[in-house]
Amino acid sequence: MGRILRSVLIICFISSCSFVGFKKPIDYDNACSILAGKRYYYRAFRNTNRKWGVPIHVQMAVIYYESSFQNRAKTPMRYFLGIIPLGRESSAFGYAQALDGTWADYKKATGRSIARRSSIRDSADFMGWYMTKTRKLTGVSLSDAKNQYLAYHEGQVGYLKGSYKRKKWLINKADNVGNRSLKYKRQLESCIRT
Repeated sequence: MGRILRSVLIICFISSCSFVGFKKPIDYDNACSILAGKRYYYRAFRNTNRKWGVPIHVQMAVIYYESSFQNRAKTPMRYFLGIIPLGRESSAFGYAQALDGTWADYKKATGRSIARRSSIRDSADFMGWYMTKTRKLTGVSLSDAKNQYLAYHEGQVGYLKGSYKRKKWLINKADNVGNRSLKYKRQLESCIRT
């Protein structure tokens, strides 16, 4: 009897340990869930909002579509004949999917030589820098997630030339970014004070 009771107690103890530190999964369709699950995201987005003026919901919507909030996100591999790897589609990396050259420009322009694309703080700051530059060059409002995304994807010169107009898939994606931004804005009104 003592052995059975001891075995049951050990099993119960081991089972209870598996719930220690258990966190509710983050719902990436809900801005409040994202910020509650990763508090340092809020600090990064708020700092970028204060420094560059880019609304938090715009930053979040772009990051959602660029990297799905994955800090080490990379573009897909390209293959020849479906089997021989040719390398990645581009050098885009991190939360903001910044290209090597654009990231180097950002670091030089801001003096942030140790900034990392895998850091949410640095990625949010990069987006603030880039979107502010977009506003100056194109006139697109920092609150206009759709058109900021089009300029983010195509580059400011490409945006001004209208290169996105031949890309129906990109226009659809930009519409989704705009819609998600508005959704995040409504959600954030219930959980943060700006």
